[in-house]
Amino acid sequence: MSGLDERRKGMEAKLAHDDDLRFKVTVRRNKLLGLWVAEQLGKAGDDAEAYAKEVVKSDFEEVGDADVIRKVLADLSAGGLNFDEAKVRQQMDRLMIEAHDQIEGD
Repeated sequence: MSGLDERRKGMEAKLAHDDDLRFKVTVRRNKLLGLWVAEQLGKAGDDAEAYAKEVVKSDFEEVGDADVIRKVLADLSAGGLNFDEAKVRQQMDRLMIEAHDQIEGD
């Protein structure tokens, strides 16, 4: 195998690893977001965990974060809480860092 082939395979492996890491971190972030929203809604224990799973599942509706944001904002509103998109995005950004630290620590 030539050096160029080895380099290409190495780059492909790194890209695959990076994609896998990005997916895992996003899923973890969404779970953490779901737990945070559940807490805002007064849910705890199994109810909070079940809600967090719903938030994770909501991310598979479309590419990007819009589907998750739409879900949690609707749920917060239905719960009588007044959160705006900027607040949810701010929390998502904070939780993305936390999720990355958790995944990298595993």
